[in-house]
Amino acid sequence: MSSPSKRREMDLMKLMMSDYKVEMINDGMQEFYVHFNGPSDSPYHGGVWKIRVELPDAYPYKSPSIGFINKIYHPNVDEMSGSVCLDVINQTWSPMFDLVNVFEVFLPQLLLYPNPSDPLNGEAAALMMRDRTAYEQRVKEYCEKYAKPEDAGAAPEEKSSDEEMSEDEYDSSDEAMVGPVDP
Repeated sequence: MSSPSKRREMDLMKLMMSDYKVEMINDGMQEFYVHFNGPSDSPYHGGVWKIRVELPDAYPYKSPSIGFINKIYHPNVDEMSGSVCLDVINQTWSPMFDLVNVFEVFLPQLLLYPNPSDPLNGEAAALMMRDRTAYEQRVKEYCEKYAKPEDAGAAPEEKSSDEEMSEDEYDSSDEAMVGPVDP
């Protein structure tokens, strides 16, 4: 039945139409990267992460697989693999949720309200429980070191290079390709 694949396409298009930068990994619609900004009012504010999303064949009935590509300091994210320990995605996923929910609700909630009692990063969990100020400082250090826009592949130079080409340059390159008309 084509319903799950139509839903996959619809959810992916909805995500692409939102404010998120989406990069497809292969020709299919099952693996892609999404650029995710840390929520304001959190120590993650200003950080930009490249999130790998993999949709299972049974999506939306089975949850997407989510992982951080660049490093993040968080009790519920494995520092080496980037795997996310997120109950809503892993255990309580429902077909009512879509990909936009993951990036507008689930991941911001994870960063705003870490759960140190269910850690994938024991060091971050222990520091958070022992000294919240030191934990937040370490989060900010990781943001500075690993979560700048260029770390997620969104370097300002890359964005602006497309925009720097003037209309004259576009016109001249079009003319060069057209050439004389055949009689």
